[in-house]
Amino acid sequence: MTFQTDLAQPAADTAPEASAAEPANPSADEPTAEPAEPSRGTAAPPQTSRRRPGALIVAGALVAVIAGSTLFLAGWTLGRQAALQPGTPVSEQEAWQPFWDTYTAVTERYAGGPVDRSALVQGAIKGMIAALNDPFSFYMTPDEFKASLQGISGQFSGIGTTVGTVDANGTNTSCTPLSATCRLAVESVIPGSPAEKAGLGPGDVIAGIDGASVDGLTVDQATQKVRGPKDTTVSLSIARGAAAPFSVTITRANILQPEVATKTLANGSVGYIKLAGFSDQASIDFKAAVAADVKAGQKALVIDLRGNPGGFVTAARDIASQFLSGGTVFWEQDAAGNQTEVTAEPGGAATDPSIKVVVLVDGGTASASEIVSAALHDRGRAELLGSKTYGKGTVQQWTQLAGDNGGFRLTIARWLTPDKVWINGVGITPDVTVPSTATKPGQDPVLDAGLQALGFSAGG
Repeated sequence: MTFQTDLAQPAADTAPEASAAEPANPSADEPTAEPAEPSRGTAAPPQTSRRRPGALIVAGALVAVIAGSTLFLAGWTLGRQAALQPGTPVSEQEAWQPFWDTYTAVTERYAGGPVDRSALVQGAIKGMIAALNDPFSFYMTPDEFKASLQGISGQFSGIGTTVGTVDANGTNTSCTPLSATCRLAVESVIPGSPAEKAGLGPGDVIAGIDGASVDGLTVDQATQKVRGPKDTTVSLSIARGAAAPFSVTITRANILQPEVATKTLANGSVGYIKLAGFSDQASIDFKAAVAADVKAGQKALVIDLRGNPGGFVTAARDIASQFLSGGTVFWEQDAAGNQTEVTAEPGGAATDPSIKVVVLVDGGTASASEIVSAALHDRGRAELLGSKTYGKGTVQQWTQLAGDNGGFRLTIARWLTPDKVWINGVGITPDVTVPSTATKPGQDPVLDAGLQALGFSAGG
């Protein structure tokens, strides 16, 4: 079984990702989830038509949902498993001979104890993919693979915290691995979650997990350690500002992550939609929210994608299509360099150019979020405000291995903006850069700037 991820687990470019776009660094994938990506074995380039449930693309980011899957790291597609190769091809025998010599020696002559052949196979697969030195491609054990897929629906077992990376000054950045200058920080806490009940909040730095430092880990690896089955516990070492570090033990729970939040601003003149992920349900809820705002007569919309690590690539296209009556949403480029155009679907609720749109972004905006941001920006449909986005422009595919051998995620494509720009490792610079630091509690200078760009006073 294969899951294409990248965009979307970016993030994901994850949420669970298969083909997706996403950060922690995000990836654009869809499982993000996919998971990513944000397209969440080798697979053919994703089709531009809507996929059936068996073929989903996710855009995700490596900015992870600690309690959930890492699908947001990339997008993904679910497809059929490739036919098994009944042996080493003649053309590959010389290259593979050292592997088989080693495997034979271990299984026939190792005297240190019983040999677990499944463990050998899984270890070989893990090492093979690790040799790519790609933070968005990796092997997952059966339990890890199963846990990752839970995030596709926005439901998972964990503590309920979204995380990203910051530098030593606390500034959002896309870095890996974690270190003294690349720290794992809480970006948001899901209301009612174990993390909220334990007192965690945005800005808290996670320095250790169950007594071990996070240094040297990727965001995704740290996320894997934090999440776990319901009713089990995890101990986190927290650094908060200038205060002394402290530890907190949190009991994991099953969590349903709300991905769409709405409100009206400027005395009902402006519709505000906060999008936290790119699952199929998020796409449905987002479209309903836009339609409701337009029906209410609102001619100005604020779309808040800050801290959004991505998810399904298909969800990214659906969401962008609410504002684009046609034309390119993004391009997907496969390993051979072939480029496939992904276009907007008809029937969007806010395609009327008289409806003004601004999009709020930051360093946690990754994968599928970047697909939408770039599409609306390049097509002249929206103004971007905030700070530079994460920069995940790859798509991952998730493959479930035969038997009880887990699976792996592999980068299989790039996604490009409508102008055919690859933003990977670079991010998207907003039209208007706005510092996110508030001078008073409850202030949101980025949102205030968005309201002013729409012609309304700040604080509305």
